[in-house]
Amino acid sequence: MTPSTTFYTILDPANPLAKRASECALAVMAKAPRPGRVKTRLAPPLTLDQAARLNACFLRDTAANIGAVASSGCAAGVISYTPVGDEDFFDNLLPSDFALIPQRGDGFGERLLATVQDLLSCGFGSVCLVDSDSPTVPAVAFELAIAELQKAGDRVVIGPSQDGGYYLIGLKHAHAELFADIAWSTSSVFAETVAAAKAAGIEVVVLPLWYDVDDGETLALLTAELLKDVPPPFVTLSGYRAEYTRAYLIELSEQGSDR
Repeated sequence: MTPSTTFYTILDPANPLAKRASECALAVMAKAPRPGRVKTRLAPPLTLDQAARLNACFLRDTAANIGAVASSGCAAGVISYTPVGDEDFFDNLLPSDFALIPQRGDGFGERLLATVQDLLSCGFGSVCLVDSDSPTVPAVAFELAIAELQKAGDRVVIGPSQDGGYYLIGLKHAHAELFADIAWSTSSVFAETVAAAKAAGIEVVVLPLWYDVDDGETLALLTAELLKDVPPPFVTLSGYRAEYTRAYLIELSEQGSDR
């Protein structure tokens, strides 16, 4: 583990953690929430500062959700972050027992694969990569993923997003073929990943459908879910309450009504 000025432990793959082989690392892929660096597709309707604050709320809620799931002892919360040097941006956003691990690699697929490799090298028995755009993913989705990865045999667990991507991918081995030659940020990511897994002979377990929040249309879905108790028509489970996000959406709504 590498010393840091941040509140959180920074994991070092060169120094594996003891007694973690039975745990799943629930790792949120995240950028430090700087204005102009995150959630830029939400501006407009939001300003860049508002989009960054909303992103910070997403991180707080996702981490709180994961932290509650991890409290059972079968998992651990991690933020896989970029850029290196911005660790202090995560201070006070995460539960105290979360850890950080820096992302490495150039392309998005490279960073996903490297995070899996590094967390397995840290001593975790399995890894779930979680997006930072879906603050209301039900806790049961994480619990199902962990349960599947605790079973004997190899498999990939994947949670599809309504836009054709995925909000979670879980693995026990770093299968490079699942992150190579994928058309990232397109509506075919989930389908291409499942096809790659099947071509490699890897069992695929699909979690309940959910959604990312990355534009005005999906922000409206989130607002309806959290402020009006109207879930998206395509989901079958009750979402996580995401109290930090909800509170900020109320603040934004009140600011809008004052204009």
